Amino acid sequence: MIVVTTSQRADARVKARAAALAEQFGAAFIERNKQPVSKLAAFYECPVLLVSKERLELHDGSGAPFFFHPGSAMFRVKRLTGGGEDELVNVCGLAGGMSFLDCTMGPAADSITASAAVGEAGRVQAVEANPLIAHIVREGLASWTDGPAPLLEAMRKIQVQAADYHTYLKGVPDASFDVVYFDPMFETAVDSSGIAPLRSFASYTDLTIEAVREAKRIARRRVVLKDHFRSERFAKLGFTQQIRKTSKFHFGTIER
Repeated sequence: MIVVTTSQRADARVKARAAALAEQFGAAFIERNKQPVSKLAAFYECPVLLVSKERLELHDGSGAPFFFHPGSAMFRVKRLTGGGEDELVNVCGLAGGMSFLDCTMGPAADSITASAAVGEAGRVQAVEANPLIAHIVREGLASWTDGPAPLLEAMRKIQVQAADYHTYLKGVPDASFDVVYFDPMFETAVDSSGIAPLRSFASYTDLTIEAVREAKRIARRRVVLKDHFRSERFAKLGFTQQIRKTSKFHFGTIER
């Protein structure tokens, strides 16, 4: 359950958009009436989707809200277009014209970076379990304007699907993507300003043997897992762990 409200001094257009989103998500539209968002969240005992002229924000009432920002993708794409390297791109073996399925989109920094790597001829599909996060990110990818053309082009190409990947993968045909990628919430938390606002809204369903089996069926080249360096998922699910001595997260791969 959520409620939808607006920024202070919202005009008629913003209020109409908020009302439409409330209807779309089966939520109540609440007039702001100068109330702090934290009080609305506490009173209704649920998250608050705040609509403003500039962006959408999802508040849990206790900390910083979630809103779309390309985050690390801004400098990662710049590095790629300047001839540099990116660890995800290297591990996945991404190149122009390839296809990439991100099963755990979140704020989409990895999807954006992958989209830049596969280029105009490539394809990126991103799946997000929380429909509100999926909507906020989808809108952000389509409307963000701050940055160089390669970044914006990479963002516009991404297709976002609101779905639980455990179910979604079952409907994907065999050998549909070159790379299938998982970045589940770490079993051991890592401090990250980009992830912190997402923690209360993220899906914590674990990566399963069945989901990995589906990913292996779908992937033409490899299945990739990003996880905490101490995670037991690598060994349990059959991934070859790529050791990175100076990083708190590692990648694991299953070759096809």
